[in-house]
Amino acid sequence: MNAVSKPAPARPEPRPALPWRRLGEGLSQVLQNLLIALIYAFLLAPIIVVVIVSFSESAYLVFPPKALSLRWYVAFFSDSDFVRALKNSLMVGATTALISSTLGILASIGLVKYKFRFRDLLNSLFLSPLTFPAIVLGIAMVVFYAKVKLSGTFWSLVCAHVVLTVPYVIRTVSASLYGFDNVLLEAAANLGASPFTAFRRVMLPLIKAGVIAGAIFAFIISFDELVVTLFIAGPRMTTLPIKIFNYIEYTSDPTVAAISSILIVIMLLIGVFLPRNFVAA
Repeated sequence: MNAVSKPAPARPEPRPALPWRRLGEGLSQVLQNLLIALIYAFLLAPIIVVVIVSFSESAYLVFPPKALSLRWYVAFFSDSDFVRALKNSLMVGATTALISSTLGILASIGLVKYKFRFRDLLNSLFLSPLTFPAIVLGIAMVVFYAKVKLSGTFWSLVCAHVVLTVPYVIRTVSASLYGFDNVLLEAAANLGASPFTAFRRVMLPLIKAGVIAGAIFAFIISFDELVVTLFIAGPRMTTLPIKIFNYIEYTSDPTVAAISSILIVIMLLIGVFLPRNFVAA
C-alpha cells in the first residue's frame, strides 16, 4: 500500500503589532533624532558663534552683534604681520604635507607589504611621536637644533612638523594598503611594467583615498600646530597660530574671530571639496 502523505500544518499568521508597541518605536526614533540634533548643535554652536561675532561692528567681542560689518576682515588683510604669518603657515603646511605624504607612503609600503625582523618595533618607532607630549617634543627639538645650528629657519620648522605628521599619513595609507592585492603588481610586472610604473599606474590609484586623507591630516595638523612651533620658530618664521596667540594676550577685538572664520572656510574647502575632486579624477 502507498503511504498517504499528511498535509503540512498551516503556519500561524503573524500577529499585528500592538498600537502601544508602534507608538514606543516611533517615540524611540524621535528621541534618537533629537539626541543626534543636540550633539550636532553642541559641536557646531561654537563655530557658528565665532562666525557671527566676526561680522560685529563693535570693538570688542559681543554676541549677538549690534550691527554687522566687514571691518575686522579688512583689518586682518591690512595687517602685514598677519598676512605674513598666514603665508608662512601655508608654506610650512604645504611643504610638510608633501614631505610627510612621500615618507608616509614609502614607510607604509615597507611596513605592510614586507615581512622582516623588528617590523613591529620599527612601526612603533614611526608612531612614537603620537605618544609624547608636544612640550617634550618641543624641548627635545630645541636642544637638537641648537646642536646642529638650525634653529629658527624654515626647514627646521618643516622637519619638526614632518615628525609630528608622518604617523598620521602612515596610519591612513596603511589602512588602504591592507586591502591591496599584490597579485596586481605581479600582473603589471608580467606585462613589462617597471616597479615604479606599477606603483604609479596600479598601486597609487587604488590607495589614493588613504594618501589624500593623510596629506590633508598632515596639512591641517601642521597649519594648526602651536606648542612645538613656539619652541622652534624664529622671529622671521612666525606662523599664524603664534601670531594669534601673541595677539590675544593684549587685545580682544573680533579680528581673531575673523581669522578663525577664514580658517574654517579654508579647512572646509580642503576637507570636503578637495577629496571629492581627487577621488573622482
